[in-house]
Amino acid sequence: MTLLEPYLGRLGLAERPPPTQDTLVEIHRRHLAAVPYENLGIMLGRPPSVDPAASLARVVETGRAGYCFHQNGAMEVALHELGFDVSRRHGHVYTAEEHRAGTDLNHLVLVVDGLPTGENPGGRWWPDVGLGEGSSDPLPLVEGRFGVGDLAVGLEGLDGSRWSYVHHGYGSFRGIEVRDLPIGAPEVQAAHRTLSTPPEGAFSRVLVVQRRVDDHVDTLRCCVLSRFGPDGRTQTDVTTYADWRAALTDALALPLDDVPEDELRGLFERMRAAHETWDAAGRP
Repeated sequence: MTLLEPYLGRLGLAERPPPTQDTLVEIHRRHLAAVPYENLGIMLGRPPSVDPAASLARVVETGRAGYCFHQNGAMEVALHELGFDVSRRHGHVYTAEEHRAGTDLNHLVLVVDGLPTGENPGGRWWPDVGLGEGSSDPLPLVEGRFGVGDLAVGLEGLDGSRWSYVHHGYGSFRGIEVRDLPIGAPEVQAAHRTLSTPPEGAFSRVLVVQRRVDDHVDTLRCCVLSRFGPDGRTQTDVTTYADWRAALTDALALPLDDVPEDELRGLFERMRAAHETWDAAGRP
């Protein structure tokens, strides 16, 4: 037995489904619900491998993967094994318009070909379980707006292997530029090293856990638990260890059984100190 069967079991699927567009949607939704986006390993000083097979094995063993390189890498392996035609693209996530033209690799983009539908006759789809607060469904690679209300996202400027993604207004970033640039294992490993190495690494500064389910997104960022969806946005500070841990396990469904309690408490103390500093500064 390969890792595919226990991975499907993690998602609640008892049998191997066929490589259809309906299956792609189901796998996408189930993965988002079952495997939260997180940087826990990095924050504990143990950045997980970005090898796709290792990421899939981690999902099977712990129910965790990591951030985009891990999440989409794991899905890439699973989709290939299910018989989908999957390829990679280079993604550059930007948080401010002045950074949009940058070419730093900080997102692994997947493309699935060969699944034409009425809304997408070209049959090209963008599944992405590595954004944390992205679309609940794979996006058709056609220009337009997708999703409902304030969580709708946009695709524009499609030109072969290039396009621009416009994020929804509740998000923590502005958009993604997808380009036809090198996106092999060496490039991903080098980018992961930069992103996960403190103090400059973007994923080494504060704990972030996100889970996209149905029509809403739950996020724990440092010591703030938030939800955004059709009814707007709510935020709650979780500044006791019991509440913070419950936010991880209950609101975000993050498995923690294999994480030593003393390490988790130590991380909480660091996050609470950072939260208090941020709060004292007026929450900039």
